[in-house]
Amino acid sequence: MNIAVITLFPEIFNAYLKESILGKAVQKGMISVDVVNLRDFAKDRHRTVDDSPYGGGPGMVIKPEPVSDAIGHVKSDGVDTLTVMLSPQGRLFNQDMADAFLKETRRLLFVSGRYEGIDDRVSSLIDDEVSIGDYVLTGGELPALVIIDAVARLFPGVLGDGESLKDESFMWGILDYPHYTRPPEWGGRKVPEVLLSGNHKEIARWRRKEAIRRTLKRRPDLIEKAALTEEDYRLINEIKEEEDGYD
Repeated sequence: MNIAVITLFPEIFNAYLKESILGKAVQKGMISVDVVNLRDFAKDRHRTVDDSPYGGGPGMVIKPEPVSDAIGHVKSDGVDTLTVMLSPQGRLFNQDMADAFLKETRRLLFVSGRYEGIDDRVSSLIDDEVSIGDYVLTGGELPALVIIDAVARLFPGVLGDGESLKDESFMWGILDYPHYTRPPEWGGRKVPEVLLSGNHKEIARWRRKEAIRRTLKRRPDLIEKAALTEEDYRLINEIKEEEDGYD
């Protein structure tokens, strides 16, 4: 998997990409992330990449020239590239989008903005705009890392146990079930007996039921969109009988 990022703060990426699962994946060559410093494409000795906005107002705007040159630099090797701007105005990132990025045959190029944003005239160079949520951050570096992490961990071989992906939140279209490990009792709370029973069929049913229960409580909007089975609807009815507050 080939990824490139344009940023004013390459150290943010260099630090994160050296650690944990992603760090191992980079070291093994499963994924590559080329971090491009936007200041390398500034036109003056002060390496200035921003200026005050036309029309007045607070903050600074990133100039179009260095962004255009940086994108051109990345694409100069002739590799087909999907250029993605991290922007509050973009499509909301989710698991389906992570899957789509994973299946992309093009290199992924993420452009991280800062300050008040990037001069809108570079929009002609952008293929897609993506947001990780309806809130404002100081820059696009964290969103880029979030997306890289979410996509890269889906790449075959990145996770030590590929089977673990199947049971994660959103992989079913709903939230994950509760997890427990040793000791069997802690703080006066015991691990559910079914998980100690060795009955894999009952364990699977309990996990599905608790995943649905958690989703009903925390993200009921997901239930409306999830591909539920007849058994899932039976589990929902059981949950409704066990708890108050569901219509």
